[in-house]
Amino acid sequence: MRFMRSAYRWIPALVMMGAIFFFSSLPASRIPFFGEWDLLVKKGGHVTGYAMLGVSYFYALPPRLSTSYRALTALLMAVTFAVSDEFHQFFVEGRTSTLRDVLIDALGSTVALLGAVLYSSNSNSRRRSAS
Repeated sequence: MRFMRSAYRWIPALVMMGAIFFFSSLPASRIPFFGEWDLLVKKGGHVTGYAMLGVSYFYALPPRLSTSYRALTALLMAVTFAVSDEFHQFFVEGRTSTLRDVLIDALGSTVALLGAVLYSSNSNSRRRSAS
């Protein structure tokens, strides 16, 4: 029973990984151009996607671990996935892999995980003061 609860917590992370892989697999010719907003939209997608991935890893990791350990592990996992995703894009028609994208992905995960840590810390302190 406990294994199933743990397994369910990984579903959002797996969905995000699948979505990121899907969008990374699209050849450049199938990606729309957003005019003057193109760079902002595409890099914003990186930040948003990896923010969601980082937080989904954070909540998938066992709650018995410390908040900071979960956050650092989630960040490491997200950055590792970003590196592997950029490697994958190297083989997709018309796509390039850049260190800049990995750094943007890491930024998205970092900011979101800072928010998750703050939220988690506030949640825990409210729970302690209520008891």
